[in-house]
Amino acid sequence: MNTTERIPNIFPIDPNLSPTQQPKPLHNRWHPDIPPIAQVKVNSVFRVDMIDFTGGQIKNDDNAEDVKSININKNHHLSGPFSVCDENGKPAKPGDLLVVELCDLGALPGHEWGYTGIFDRENGGGFLTDHFPNAAKAIWDLEGVYASSRHIPGVRFAGNIHPGLIGTAPSKELLEIWNERERKLLEEDIEKMSLAAVLHHRPMAMLPEPKEALLGAISRKSAEFQRIAKEAARTIPGRENGGNCDIKNLTRGSRIYLPVFVEGANFSMGDLHFSQGDGEVSFCGAIEMSGFAIMRCQIIRNGMDKYLSPMGPTKLHVNPIFEVSPLEPRYSEFLVFEGVSVDEYGKQYYMDASVAYKRAVLNCIYYFTKFGYTPEQVYLLLSCCPCEGRISGIVDVPNACATLAVPTAIFDMDVRPKVATQHVHVKVMKVSLPQCTYDGKLPTFPRKSQNDFE
Repeated sequence: MNTTERIPNIFPIDPNLSPTQQPKPLHNRWHPDIPPIAQVKVNSVFRVDMIDFTGGQIKNDDNAEDVKSININKNHHLSGPFSVCDENGKPAKPGDLLVVELCDLGALPGHEWGYTGIFDRENGGGFLTDHFPNAAKAIWDLEGVYASSRHIPGVRFAGNIHPGLIGTAPSKELLEIWNERERKLLEEDIEKMSLAAVLHHRPMAMLPEPKEALLGAISRKSAEFQRIAKEAARTIPGRENGGNCDIKNLTRGSRIYLPVFVEGANFSMGDLHFSQGDGEVSFCGAIEMSGFAIMRCQIIRNGMDKYLSPMGPTKLHVNPIFEVSPLEPRYSEFLVFEGVSVDEYGKQYYMDASVAYKRAVLNCIYYFTKFGYTPEQVYLLLSCCPCEGRISGIVDVPNACATLAVPTAIFDMDVRPKVATQHVHVKVMKVSLPQCTYDGKLPTFPRKSQNDFE
């Protein structure tokens, strides 16, 4: 790439404006009839700006009322869609693979900050919503490649800017598959679903919802708006088209191989993160930010047949391939926490990796409270710092084994266990985490004290 050339910004964003006031229209749903906002040719370098995933609902202050009362139906404000064509002007076709190469990413000037939040249990929740029902947030200052927070003192780490969400438009057939299978999931008896009992009080799925839908260039006043809004898929989960996969390694130098389901591919992106821990456990859980991406695209003709293997009843049941960047924060020393498929009540589950990962995260949270942090501070930290989650064992019945590795160098104190003959220097911290009073009626997981987890 010739850096002396002017790179066109095909989707500018002003983070001081609301989503509906932006120079180009945003969208927050998936649908094949949302028209592309611009067309790009393969190998041409272009820039796309992205607003933070809430569209500016979260403020840089010391109050979490904005997290508590957030309008979730508005979230995932996406830039795009962008149609892609080859050198001869022929668009990408269904069955092709779209290659998106991320050349550079960064914050918008004057907006070098981000946030991590815990959603209220009755308004989104999170992976540990049964333990943490209250809304809370931490604000992060972004200084070059590093992040630090006035709300979680004693921590500083290198980030890895990446889009949490990037994907292509679904075809009408694929959209119908999504809506049908997710509707059936909601119709299931929740009492028969073991995992739902472990991840309490979260929505099982989010079906199409016209309220607060943004459909790009399609006017809310047009006759087709209501039809599309009633069909359009929500952007919360990752699916066959890519979407909200939240893969923290997709930074500068990454390539993303996305299946093409409609003419032009019509890819969109957003939900930019400065840093994220594996799992993004608090749900509003990376360091969310506004920023930009510089990229270029290629088309692999008939690439779906060449490289992807359907894992379902149709040829549409495929998944993207990601070529991650060699650039990442370099940490060499970790504390690793283990979890197995046994829940907090002592109930045994069969090879359940979600239960195992939940236990690993809880083990980690309550370990770091011994150094003066509140459980909420650690929960937020694990969601956004460069920690590494693994399924370490998936064959040894009845337990899956999950691990969570936390780099020790992100702390300004020694957080390793000490032998009995050494004095442990416990750092007592002033709790400065913005919190909101939880006024719902759902109880937290019953525990008498922190010692119940020791």
